[in-house]
Order: sequence, then structure tokens, then C-alpha cells
Amino acid sequence: MAAARLLIRGAVRGVTQGRRLYSSQGAEGSSPPEKEAKKFPKIYTKTGDKGFSSTYTGERRPKDNLVFEALGTTDELTSAIGLAREFCLDANLQCVSELEKIQCMLQDIGANIATPLSSARESHKVKTSFNEEPIKELEQWIDKYTAQLPPLSSFILPSGGKASASLHVARAVCRRAERVTFKLLQTGEADSDVGKYLNRLSDYLFTLARYAAKSEGRTETIYTRMYP
Repeated sequence: MAAARLLIRGAVRGVTQGRRLYSSQGAEGSSPPEKEAKKFPKIYTKTGDKGFSSTYTGERRPKDNLVFEALGTTDELTSAIGLAREFCLDANLQCVSELEKIQCMLQDIGANIATPLSSARESHKVKTSFNEEPIKELEQWIDKYTAQLPPLSSFILPSGGKASASLHVARAVCRRAERVTFKLLQTGEADSDVGKYLNRLSDYLFTLARYAAKSEGRTETIYTRMYP
């Protein structure tokens, strides 16, 4: 669960710093701060060797617990989006910064998932809460790309070039992350807006996949029934 631990650490750090999406640059002409010797923690802790891992609230739960299942699937999602982002970068598509921002938002979602509300103190909730503002932003992006696409009249298969196909893969992983996280939402262990964001994100990735195909002049493959 090394990736999940890093996801929790990075997400909580990002939230406590005010969700800064990009590193700040020093003022022009200013001298760089003195470097201090840092002791970096080892990637392995051995604390999970017996099949248990820790939530942000300090609980020890089995690694097959829904919290870690949702965390792991969210980690897969941000990795899939990272790959798609690289293909979009190669294709010089305008969505690259949006995908990077989404990856940062998924870190915030990871922080919320890693903080089960049943054991969270108020200080935990303040640091890891998730609201509806990112959902509205996704909807604006969806509307923007939809306006540039022809109406969808048939089922399409994941296709349309590397950028488009990789976005379809990310969409499928997003749907799985949504299904797993929904189980947590049913038990009241995560903020409801987390589920709404993942739902809207899959719509965004689908729309963006179609936009990527159109932008690259690629043809989307239409579903055809093979046998009567």
C-alpha cells in the first residue's frame, strides 16, 4: 500500500496548504534560500506486513477494507489520467492543464476517502472536506467541449487515436472508482460531493475523448452488431 500511503500524505499536505495546484516561484532577482539537510523517509515502513494499514484518522484497518479499495482505485485513476495527459500533450491539445488540475483534485478526494467520518475529529474534517466547486468546474468544461462536437447518434468504441483511447481507459477506471466509493458514501464515511465529482469526471473524460479524436482528425469507431 505504498502508493496509497503516498496518496494520503500528498493529499493531506495539499489540502492543508490551501490546495495549491502549482509550486510557487521565487521573486526575480531574489537569492535562493539556504538549503537544509533533509532526511527523507524510506518508501517502505513494514507496518503493513500483517495485512493492515492506517487511515488519516489513525485507525488500523485490513487492507481489503473499502477505504483502501477506494483509495487504490483512485490512485489507478490518477495514473490513467497521467498517461492520457502525456498523449494529449504530444497531440498539443488544450486540455492538458485541466487534466493536471484534475489529478490534484483526486489527491484531495484521496484525503477525504482516507478520513472516515465515523472516526474523524473536527480538525480532520476541516483539513479534508470536499465541496461542490470542483463539480461545477467540470460541468463547465463538459459544456465547452460538447458545444464543439457533433451530436452522438450511435454507440462508439474506445478509439480515435492514442489520446482519445487513453481517455476512454481513464473513463472506465473512473467508473470503477465511483462504484467503489459509492459503497463508502452509503455508510456515511465520505463526503457526498466526492461521489458527485467522480460521476461528473467520467462524463468529462468521455466528452474529452471525443474531442481529442475530433481535434486530431481521427475517426471514432462505431459499434456494429456482429451477428443477428
